[in-house]
Amino acid sequence: MIKVLFFAQLRESLNCAELRIDLNDPKFASTLKSAFTLEQLREQLANTDDTWQLNMQNGKLLMAVNQTIVNGEHILQDGDEVAFFPPVTGG
Repeated sequence: MIKVLFFAQLRESLNCAELRIDLNDPKFASTLKSAFTLEQLREQLANTDDTWQLNMQNGKLLMAVNQTIVNGEHILQDGDEVAFFPPVTGG
C-alpha cells in the first residue's frame, strides 16, 4: 500500500487530498513487469477522467517520494508516501 498526497491548487482542482493505493490491485499489477515507477502511477491517475488528465499532465507537477523530490523513473515500494504538487513560485 502506498499513500498518495495532493497539495495546493492540485488538491483543490481534483477535490482529493489523499489516496491509498494497493500496488497489488489488478489495475496496477497488470502494468507491472519488474517494478512500478512514479511515472506509471502518474499516468494511471491521469487516466481517471478529463479533470485528472488535465491536472496530472507530465511536466506540470513536482513529485516526491518519502519527502524527497524525485523524477518519474523512481521505483515505488510498498509503504512509500508519494506527493504531487504544482511548481511553487515565490518572490
